[in-house]
Amino acid sequence: MTIQELKDSGLILMECISGSKAYGLDTPSSDIDIKGVFILPKENFYTQQYIPQVSNETNDIVYFELGRYIELLSVNNPNILELLNTPENAVLYKHPLLNQIQSVDILSKLCKNTFGRFAISQIKKAKGLNKKIANPVDKERKGILDFCFVNYNSGSLNVKKYLEIKNWKQVDCGLVNIVNMKNMYGLYHSSDIPLKGICKNENSNEVSLSSIPKELSQETILYFNKDGYSKYCKDYKEYWAWVEKRNETRYENTQSHGKNYDAKNMMHTFRLLEMAIEIARDHKINVHRRDRDFLLKVKSGVFEYDDLLAQANEKQEEMEQTFENSALQEKPELLELHNLHFEIRNTLYKT
Repeated sequence: MTIQELKDSGLILMECISGSKAYGLDTPSSDIDIKGVFILPKENFYTQQYIPQVSNETNDIVYFELGRYIELLSVNNPNILELLNTPENAVLYKHPLLNQIQSVDILSKLCKNTFGRFAISQIKKAKGLNKKIANPVDKERKGILDFCFVNYNSGSLNVKKYLEIKNWKQVDCGLVNIVNMKNMYGLYHSSDIPLKGICKNENSNEVSLSSIPKELSQETILYFNKDGYSKYCKDYKEYWAWVEKRNETRYENTQSHGKNYDAKNMMHTFRLLEMAIEIARDHKINVHRRDRDFLLKVKSGVFEYDDLLAQANEKQEEMEQTFENSALQEKPELLELHNLHFEIRNTLYKT
């Protein structure tokens, strides 16, 4: 089922503006995110043709089936609790039956983990971006020879430089294992006798081994930094996959403030932690943020990365202490939620 098919079906029960515009944290470059709830046709539901959600390719628009919506509410999922508590000015449509679902009956101490875990994931994302920005990987991919070194003049030398000095080709070289010396090889050379080269080609992941005739003498010892090469290949793949998929507007914002971290991820860290504290203390969710000025300063890169990490750790401790002292229920009453789900679905299927 596509978004358009869902809209044409008349099955949408709730449609809300979500994300930065609902939080009151939008800027001129912010996208419009939509979240909502729909109900499957009766024949699909009863014949087990269940569709838990429908979304577009970028997940900027997501609709949750009523059963999935209730299920996620029962575990205090942050995104779904925010959807339930969307400010009135961001609600585009809401079926009156959904007014029976009240957050006061659903909020629980589970939020300490769901909001807290979500917040920590944002820190990890910011750390990951920090690492990628601070350690860019050249587009030109290194080969196996860049990680091979030879003993030369009482020191070490990259094998490519060594071959250049010797005016040799790598395909005219041969390697043999050296017993009890991991990733170290005897290197031989001959322009007349066929050898297998140091590696088959630049895309190889292993060095090549040759059968060496007795008349050839070992030229030097070669060391292959195999672990370093494996790590480089992993970093290269991850970095350029990230470059291909990254949000250029967010990346340019990160570059403009010059702090080398994803400030939007850090902003959401503080938003989530503060919302969790409010849930534990006030037993309600404030989607529209009263701490907007501080959060937008975080987003614009006003603060240093290490300072934000220290503040986030303090805020996390405050959250945990607030939940410790909170009178919130330990978890939602599942039977009541399941009964409510049945009543709403049953009513809608009868109409």
